[in-house]
Amino acid sequence: MTAQEHAARAAAGDAGLEIENHSIDYIPESERHAKLSSQGPFWFLGNFHFFTISIGFVGPSMGLSAGWTTLGGAVGIMFGTIFMAFHGSQGPEMGLPQMIQSRAQFGYRGVALALLATLFVFVGFNVVNVTLIMSGLKNVFGLSPALVAVVAAVAGGLLAIFGHDLMHKAFKWALIVTLPLYALVTLALIFGVGKGGAGAALAANAASTHLGFNWVAFITQFAIGASYNISYAPYVSDYSRYLPRHTSRAKLISAIFLGASLSGAWMIGLGAWLAQQLQATDALVALNQVGAKLFPGCGSILVVVSVAGFLPIIALNTYSAMLTLLTGVDSFRKIQPTRRARVGAVLAISAIVLVCTLSIPGNGVALLNTFLVLMLYFLVPWTAVNLVDYFFVRKGRYAITHFFTPDGIYGAWQARGIVAYLIGFAAMIPFFSIVDNESGKEIFVGYFAHQMSGIDLAWLVGLIVAGATYYVLSRSLDLAAEEKVIRKISERDIVAMARQTSGQ
Repeated sequence: MTAQEHAARAAAGDAGLEIENHSIDYIPESERHAKLSSQGPFWFLGNFHFFTISIGFVGPSMGLSAGWTTLGGAVGIMFGTIFMAFHGSQGPEMGLPQMIQSRAQFGYRGVALALLATLFVFVGFNVVNVTLIMSGLKNVFGLSPALVAVVAAVAGGLLAIFGHDLMHKAFKWALIVTLPLYALVTLALIFGVGKGGAGAALAANAASTHLGFNWVAFITQFAIGASYNISYAPYVSDYSRYLPRHTSRAKLISAIFLGASLSGAWMIGLGAWLAQQLQATDALVALNQVGAKLFPGCGSILVVVSVAGFLPIIALNTYSAMLTLLTGVDSFRKIQPTRRARVGAVLAISAIVLVCTLSIPGNGVALLNTFLVLMLYFLVPWTAVNLVDYFFVRKGRYAITHFFTPDGIYGAWQARGIVAYLIGFAAMIPFFSIVDNESGKEIFVGYFAHQMSGIDLAWLVGLIVAGATYYVLSRSLDLAAEEKVIRKISERDIVAMARQTSGQ
């Protein structure tokens, strides 16, 4: 499809019904049809769902009151969103998926180190997402978990196959539908709806646990909120790369930050109050309980809409997993990023998610959450290296065509990024706090985590050490030589390279 044809379709309003042409290739300036105004709502919905509500259950389960849980979660979400938002500004400036950009720090093949971690996180999150839907719909409606899993995986996969435009539209409509309903639930909790009958007994029981304040629970809630949005770092540029190159960096960062942090803080707070007032442990069941007290059928509507509004999140993970998988394959065996490759990668990832979900018993969800915490440890040194390189070392100046060859200025392996990553990861180990959430049994708790009563600050240590190490090692980079190469590359050269790479 030519740029003119794409523009005509976009103007006609049916671009979202076309399967996206691009995947891991460069987006030419002539095809940058996205709007800055879409980023805030897109990332608002990224946290505006029942998975985030479940994060609000953590504080009360450790004796923290709903108020303190809301504050700890909100501050943590805002801290983590800072890193996420700064990654988002790379999309329009470079026109590339997030993990392709990492070849500058790790090398054409060395980036596989980060790709493995991100791919496991994307797939792991979707296994958790589908499992939550299966459990909730079984408890509320008695639906077959296997059938629910298939429908959820297929729906998310289809959205991911159609790609960027349709996903943005799906996020927009999901937000329009879910926003008034979650606002209604919030108001209901404020005015005490849902406390009658069994709810009153639960609330009384919750009060008997003397929820209040303690530092361990507060810092744990902060850390979970921060790490939750830091885990979005490998995604963000994938959904901002269709913005015009000269999109205001400050406005884009602000839009992503406000969208992701406001919804995250709201949902964690909602979860905290559901946990305190109703002793909720399943977000969909709790929403059904509150809705049932408002008017007949409201609970069912809340559950159905919540699940429908969550399907784009499954697509979000599937889409980024597809980009990561194709990047990994391309790093060792050159491929053409065609539609067929995109569809094949999405189908493979959806099948893996479905098999994993159906293979893990209900009590395995806690173990899987532990697995995702472990994967976050692998992501943190990467985000530190990537951001330090982009904002403080190379300052956004890259030779785009050299991302697609192991013989370019970034080479096949970049020792600076790999060494910084490994040092950052090693520094985190004494701060690891890996616990089986279901049994409370310690899997691995490092020396310093033990000294801090199990508080997990490994991610913060990883950010600081990996970032600082990379900055020091990068002082030997010959940036002047790189700049000479960059100045010789025109938009025409990049577009020609992209067309040749994609076989167009």
